[in-house]
Amino acid sequence: MTPEFLIEHFQLEPLPVEGGLFHLYYRSAETVVAAALPSRYARAKSLGSAILYLHRAAARETHPSAASDHPQQPPPVSLLHRLATDEIYHFYRGDPVTLLLLFPDGHFETRVLGAEYENGQTPVCVVPRGVWQGSCLQDGGQWALLGCTLAPAYDDDDFELGARDVLCAQYPDAADLIRRLTRP
Repeated sequence: MTPEFLIEHFQLEPLPVEGGLFHLYYRSAETVVAAALPSRYARAKSLGSAILYLHRAAARETHPSAASDHPQQPPPVSLLHRLATDEIYHFYRGDPVTLLLLFPDGHFETRVLGAEYENGQTPVCVVPRGVWQGSCLQDGGQWALLGCTLAPAYDDDDFELGARDVLCAQYPDAADLIRRLTRP
């Protein structure tokens, strides 16, 4: 199996802003009115959504700032961002992925999505709403196919991209990984 096969088979496209490649696999046709949702949501939302997401090593350079010089190429990482909704990651296939989580209370954690459970990897990870998150292939990795599920559904209005300087100042012990997962 190759990333090229997955891109064609699942009709994956560059994910604007965040990086990586994705395909909206499912979005519920049913909606919830805004009045029935927590106040952080300004309007009605679809009940849920699921995407396929591909991490792929860059052909020439693995640092996201290099890819940002070429806008047609998505960064080879999922840039640090936070959402208004809990997000559930699913690992399907490929190489292990490091997921950085920056919590509002100032602590951070890394999780490894992968299939080597005996080595501490996990096939699923829940990212609570409001937690900064970003991910990348582990060193030497070539690709990984993941899924992300949200309820209510993903909406661009609920997405906030992280700022390198701000996050490095708030989480100095995670600064190296933050730099890898943000644009300059």
